[in-house]
Amino acid sequence: MKNSRITVFVALFLTALLFGTVGFSLIEGLAFLDALYFSVVTVATVGYGDIVPKTTAGRMLAIAMIVMGVGAFTGVVANGAEMVLNRRDRQLRRQKMNMIVGIFFSEAGVRLLGTLLAGDRTIEDIRGDLIIQANWTKRQFALSHKRLRDYTGSIDVRSYDLEEIRSFLQDKGELILRIFENPNLLEHESFTEMLRAVLHVKEELLSRHDLGSLPQTDLNHLATDFKRAYIELISEWLHYMEHLKAHYPYLFSLAIRKNPFDRQASVVVR
Repeated sequence: MKNSRITVFVALFLTALLFGTVGFSLIEGLAFLDALYFSVVTVATVGYGDIVPKTTAGRMLAIAMIVMGVGAFTGVVANGAEMVLNRRDRQLRRQKMNMIVGIFFSEAGVRLLGTLLAGDRTIEDIRGDLIIQANWTKRQFALSHKRLRDYTGSIDVRSYDLEEIRSFLQDKGELILRIFENPNLLEHESFTEMLRAVLHVKEELLSRHDLGSLPQTDLNHLATDFKRAYIELISEWLHYMEHLKAHYPYLFSLAIRKNPFDRQASVVVR
């Protein structure tokens, strides 16, 4: 909508300049460059006075230029400034959002991801695409994202310590809820959906008193919930790693050494 608005103002401004330039050239006998110059200073309300209309028709044209062109010129300036301020505001909100994502993965996400991937029976199909290296390019991240879009995973809930996962999610519940309540999440729909999926797993586990004697039908139901949260968690983690690579190389170095998909990963620098 805003882009359409500034497009209209730019079109009106250029039309006014063209109209004025041609008109002053014909009516006042000005050279093209002088006519363009006079049109610009007229619509910009600068009015140096070095060129003035000498004919009645020229004065009428100048009046028309002021009426038609000044509004368009003001609209271009105002909307251009608004676009710059909005872009800066979006950048600030994006920075805050990335900080929130970083807090989530630092405090809960990476550990949760490591726990869930242990129950993925087909993880070897994609593990190699998630062992991120320090020299990865945007193309390599894009290829991993593409591979991940086609990956469904196969979760074996019986391999999980459900009591431990429930306790962990309950312990991190307040953190996740505070992140979820942050207004900056409105611009990060995929991360919001991932949090919803994780919170849903938490609620499912908290709603069951005895996690050790669940029937297979209920385990199959939980597997669906776990898989949804797991796949979305991987996707957001990959975006997060790409962000660190582009903006925070020192944090990226640590994140690589804590990569839950890399069996050889170690925080100790060797």
